Amino acid sequence: MVSKYPKEYVASRRARIADAVAAYSALPSVDEGFESVFFDNLLLALELSFVHRGRGMEGKDGNPLNEVRMLCSSLLEHDGVFTAEKSIKLVPERSVLGYEFGAAIALDEEQFTRIADAFFAEIERRFS
Repeated sequence: MVSKYPKEYVASRRARIADAVAAYSALPSVDEGFESVFFDNLLLALELSFVHRGRGMEGKDGNPLNEVRMLCSSLLEHDGVFTAEKSIKLVPERSVLGYEFGAAIALDEEQFTRIADAFFAEIERRFS
């Protein structure tokens, strides 16, 4: 389990995510439905970049790290339906994206950017 991420690592992951968002934004047009497929998968890449973070340090209070973990678990294990985890005290109306349990996950660029920014801020706060 990781208890600290070097600043250079976090900066490189942030830059990689920003490059992917910029590449998406530069596309002249996209087919309907592509946006959510792209950003749902980019969320999985974000989570995978920090998957070995210590759960104890992450906390269970519904913070952005918990929210990303739950979103990714829901994408992978629950067919994209936002599903509660008993060990995490996430309150949807106080979360970054506000997804209600049982809602279909389909991130757009704005939502992804908001959750990624909050995720990186929490990584820096808890794991620096």
